Amino acid sequence: MKIWYQSYVDYEHGAGYWDELRKHLDKIVDPGTQIDIKGITPHDNYAHAIVEFRCAREVICNAVKAEREGYDAFIVGHFQDAGLYEARSVVDIPVLGMGEASMLHSCQLGQRSGIVTINRRFIPWFHHQIGKYGLKERVTGVHAMDFEPGQILSAFGSDERLEEVTALFEAQAKPLVEQGVDVLIPGGGIPMLLFSQLKDHRVDGAPVINGIPIVVKMAEMAVRLRELTGLGISRTSDYVKPPLEIIEEFMAHPKGL
Repeated sequence: MKIWYQSYVDYEHGAGYWDELRKHLDKIVDPGTQIDIKGITPHDNYAHAIVEFRCAREVICNAVKAEREGYDAFIVGHFQDAGLYEARSVVDIPVLGMGEASMLHSCQLGQRSGIVTINRRFIPWFHHQIGKYGLKERVTGVHAMDFEPGQILSAFGSDERLEEVTALFEAQAKPLVEQGVDVLIPGGGIPMLLFSQLKDHRVDGAPVINGIPIVVKMAEMAVRLRELTGLGISRTSDYVKPPLEIIEEFMAHPKGL
């Protein structure tokens, strides 16, 4: 199968991250799975909803492109999942979101999960996600470190920087565990990949999950289930598919000025 992995960073601004992500993906995919990393330019460079909104539009267009280019699945490799529901509404191939996949899987590892994001400006966004996914009773806390999306990239290739980010993460994670959280979710693909270097990473007994292999394996499973049973997205409400001419209109008019 062939999977489009949509990063919200481009290679120019995240070469170290992309190189490490490529190695990580090559280790976790099943034999016969081809996974291609695609970026966004301008990349997601500031923690704010309007940046997520800008990136989401490109993601929706890229999902359409992926289907038309013969990809079997599309992964939103970005924890905020901006554009996830809209992308599902315009294509028939499986569309998986890293944030949604991570939260759903964490529910199988413990009763209550908590998220530690990189910047407090993402906290309201994550609470909206949790509510949209119907997980308010399962994902019960969101704490934040203090990074812009690009800053944490400097931790790749630096043991000293990794230790610094790990310590900052644990400082925000410990209070969540004290409040009863069973599973810890790093709020972003970049910190997830960074922490993948730590074997059996836990904070006071709570596992710290890596959503990258989770979402990749869910995508592979979705493709196989579609092949085996025809199982696909519901078209009754959230994911009603618009007419082709409306999709073409969206693809052709990317700018409001």
